[in-house]
Amino acid sequence: MKRAEQRMEDTWDLSDLYRDLETWEAAFAEVKVLAKNFKAYSGRLYEAPETLYEAIQAKERAERMLSNVITYARLKHDEDTKNATYQSLTSRVEALGSEYGEMTAFYAPELMAGDFVKIESFMDRYPPLAAYRFYFESLFRSKPHIRSEEIEHLLAQTEEMASGASNAYGMLLNADMTYEDAVDSEGNAHPITNGSYIPLMMNEDRELRKDAFTKYYANYEAHINTFAALLQTEVKKNIFYAKARGFKSAREAALFDNHIPVTVPDALIEAVHGKLDSFYDYMKLRKEVLGYDALHLYDIYNPIVESVDFKVTYEEAQKMTLGALKPLGEAYGEVVENAYQTRWIDVYENEGKRSGAYSWGTYDSRPYILLNHKDNLDSMFTLIHEMGHSMHSYLTHQTQPFVYGHYSIFLAEVASTTNEALLNDYLMKTIDNEGRKKYIVNHYLEQFRGTIFRQTMFAEFERDIHATVEAGGALTAEYLCSHYLELNRKYFGPDVVIDEAIQYEWARIPHFYYDFYVYQYATGFSAAIALSDRILNDGETAVNAYLDFLKSGASDSPIPILRRAGADMETEVPVQEALNRFAEVVKTFDKLVKNS
Repeated sequence: MKRAEQRMEDTWDLSDLYRDLETWEAAFAEVKVLAKNFKAYSGRLYEAPETLYEAIQAKERAERMLSNVITYARLKHDEDTKNATYQSLTSRVEALGSEYGEMTAFYAPELMAGDFVKIESFMDRYPPLAAYRFYFESLFRSKPHIRSEEIEHLLAQTEEMASGASNAYGMLLNADMTYEDAVDSEGNAHPITNGSYIPLMMNEDRELRKDAFTKYYANYEAHINTFAALLQTEVKKNIFYAKARGFKSAREAALFDNHIPVTVPDALIEAVHGKLDSFYDYMKLRKEVLGYDALHLYDIYNPIVESVDFKVTYEEAQKMTLGALKPLGEAYGEVVENAYQTRWIDVYENEGKRSGAYSWGTYDSRPYILLNHKDNLDSMFTLIHEMGHSMHSYLTHQTQPFVYGHYSIFLAEVASTTNEALLNDYLMKTIDNEGRKKYIVNHYLEQFRGTIFRQTMFAEFERDIHATVEAGGALTAEYLCSHYLELNRKYFGPDVVIDEAIQYEWARIPHFYYDFYVYQYATGFSAAIALSDRILNDGETAVNAYLDFLKSGASDSPIPILRRAGADMETEVPVQEALNRFAEVVKTFDKLVKNS
């Protein structure tokens, strides 16, 4: 389907940002003016507390408008990545962001050149500045990693160039890659796209799954050297910026802003290694229930509960997700219902549309959701997942000032996955059909597989490839493929045939361009298990604590924000509890399918 053929009600309404390209162009021009005017504060930040406050306000005005301009361009581009007009917009906003960075490069070094004692005296003398206390504390924490104005200016000039690998990867993946149709056991052709691949892997027709798997990864194999060059460039970029700012490693640099020690993702990896036996048990059970002599990697997505018709239309998904979110209160539900009715969401796939799903907006706009909805259970979980992100953003924006009107990536996956846990509980309580209940338990196990085990494998791969380059090695296609293949063998265990084609899978994972993001899916899922249990079992007190978490934004470090909500990620408890829960559910499912 072409973009123009989509029903308007199934597309997002971006008028919160700009009603048309003309108003966007005016804002684009104004950002340059605001950035230029901000340069007037250079050398004056410690002139007086009032001057510092004015400078911060001016910077915020420019950043808010820049965020709106960039977000509109990116959302329009993602509607149709083949559209030349929107390709041009994204190129222009990248240049604008670089230009803005150059014009404001003096700010952090000049502020850092002073003493925090002086800032404290300013806050005492001028109360409006006191609202920025945590902001100042966090900024001065970064002082050892802020460079001179000249170097900051130079680093700002590199930003547009630094996005080159990620942009090229996105165009190759979403706009240029095409696939031969997969053929099912009856000879019917099925188009393969990035959006249709996983639904094809969930199909009950094993011949279709095998053919789709083979043809999909054959295309990645044909481009694998290009993908390797892009990923190596991205990794070298991360290492360059880490060294430029005096960090010991790219990973330390990536985790610094969130106050997360590198021991957290390392502990996650070690904890999962310690529980791989329970994952092997699940793979063995899958093999037995399916009745296969050999379980292949194209057999790990399809439901292992036979003959269950579980089609979920988008309209049905809306109703069920609203029911699942009732424990969070009437006000929360009203906002979600309004989101469904007022076009926060771009629902269906069209030619050139970006694959996957996300929630993205600005402080001044609604938090938009991009979907590529299929009428299945997985898409309903994707909907409620992304709505968790959007509600986190919405409540943060409603509660916090602009300076704290975002949240760390460490917290980002908690809200989304808590929503998924609530949906799982709702479905188990409201569905009477035993076959569908088994299907839901299977889906729950698949959430663990995809969110804890799979994302931890990705985190280990990401850690290893950065360490390889930091030690002087090269990310050749041969190394990337062989190492990824070995990780699959480690994680899937003895009862899964590790098909050689899976060695190319790393090339289809866009999150490897997100700079150490993936481990947070696993930590977020673990925290969500703890928080959803509290919401369902402890009532109003737990709900209020959770809603306070959603409203906290960046007003504190993520670890204490999450601890107040009921999950202490500085301990091993949430991750171990989640892994223990998985082991219990595997045993329960084993009994369920064998006794039916």
